[in-house]
Amino acid sequence: MKKDIRLIALDMDGTLLGTDHQVSKANKEAIIKAREKGVEVIISTGRHYQTSSIIAKELDIHYLITVNGSEIWTMTGDLIARQTIDARIIEKLVQLKEEHQTWAWLSSIDNIWRGEVPEDILAHEWLKFGFDTKDAATKEKIMNVIESWEEVELSNSSPTNIEVNAVGVNKAAAIEVVCERLGINMSQVMAMGDSLNDIKMIEQAGLGVAMGNAQETVKEKADWQTLSNDQDGVAKAIEEWIL
Repeated sequence: MKKDIRLIALDMDGTLLGTDHQVSKANKEAIIKAREKGVEVIISTGRHYQTSSIIAKELDIHYLITVNGSEIWTMTGDLIARQTIDARIIEKLVQLKEEHQTWAWLSSIDNIWRGEVPEDILAHEWLKFGFDTKDAATKEKIMNVIESWEEVELSNSSPTNIEVNAVGVNKAAAIEVVCERLGINMSQVMAMGDSLNDIKMIEQAGLGVAMGNAQETVKEKADWQTLSNDQDGVAKAIEEWIL
């Protein structure tokens, strides 16, 4: 059955982008055709504005949700909403990282630190902290500690990482803000993704689509499964449900 889809929300890595980190020709063409039918297409990513806005501009996207929903931007440069995470929580996360000797990255409102930590943590406004480890036992130990904290929201953007945002921050909540601006509701959204940071938008959208390469938990929550990100899965879903 076809649905009344008015907005498509696309994750970037593992979804819109292939493993070459590019948008395929087929995906670009499908997005253009969806727009021609009056469907809004937005990006909803775990990435920072710095690294996602290039792709958004390339596709002439009007709304960009970044850092798992911490920020919502228009592509004319207006910041619609921002939710930060307490710097004291970042300090605790840094301590966990050092205790378990994992790789980590930190996103503030104006910078990204990869594999290093700034000395003056309290001087920045923070959006996200990420751990990365291939050791499953270490990952579980870190998760067990953080899950008891009430001030944070946990997800991942790959099976080896843990992403920490402020409580209440997720892609679904951010998409709802965009929907309000457009005069539509979540039942008219098709959301596509591959990782745990996509689950809430996939669950709450009228049509939740998991990529063929998605984590199994994501596939279980989705209404429909498309092809992988290297097989133009975004284009396939748009052709199936919009065109």
